[in-house]
Amino acid sequence: MKISKQGYSTIAVVLLGSALFAMIATLLPAWFSWAIWSILFLVSFVVIFFFRDPERVIPVGEELILAPADGKIVSIRMEHEPDYFQKEVRCISIFLSPLDVHINRVPVSGVVDYVRYYPGKFLMAWKEEASLENERAHFGITHPGGIRVMFKQITGFLARRIVYELKEGDTVQSGDRFGLMKFSSRMDVLLPADIEIRVQEGDRTVAGETVLALVPADHDATSASEVRS
Repeated sequence: MKISKQGYSTIAVVLLGSALFAMIATLLPAWFSWAIWSILFLVSFVVIFFFRDPERVIPVGEELILAPADGKIVSIRMEHEPDYFQKEVRCISIFLSPLDVHINRVPVSGVVDYVRYYPGKFLMAWKEEASLENERAHFGITHPGGIRVMFKQITGFLARRIVYELKEGDTVQSGDRFGLMKFSSRMDVLLPADIEIRVQEGDRTVAGETVLALVPADHDATSASEVRS
């Protein structure tokens, strides 16, 4: 099982702590020692399992907009995005449980032209207000066809850290790994309102494999020349 490099430090701390408690447990009665060792083994396994990084079969096609995260689609709605799009867009929210793979992948090929980090609260990730109030990182990519795609890493009640490796000016390919959200969290994908959506609420997604939407060949790319304030 491949493990994400972003999890090395967390895993090291857990294993060292487990080893210390295991040594202390040897001084306790045998039945109590076995109970502690079992708990330590379970905790270590869960942490290592959380940071797993499976390979994915990335579908080919510049018109494809892929899921950036594993999880369940909890909402598809229209909302006003004031910074990157500056207009009404369609938002697809994906909730990640602690059991989901938490490695995040780029949803579309293009140039990263917007990166913002916001400190914030740690509300339950499935709440709509989490998109505005929780700690989060926002990314915008301009697709070769001219459209913009925005996606947001959003922390949840358990997630206390987001990790990403994108910066403005990067050229990326759909399906590339770009970061991780530690423990349960949420990913929002914002798309132009006229994009064809291929998923619905309740669907499960697989990062880098599930097709969320299609970019039509005749899409009006005028948004690419809009000037943001």
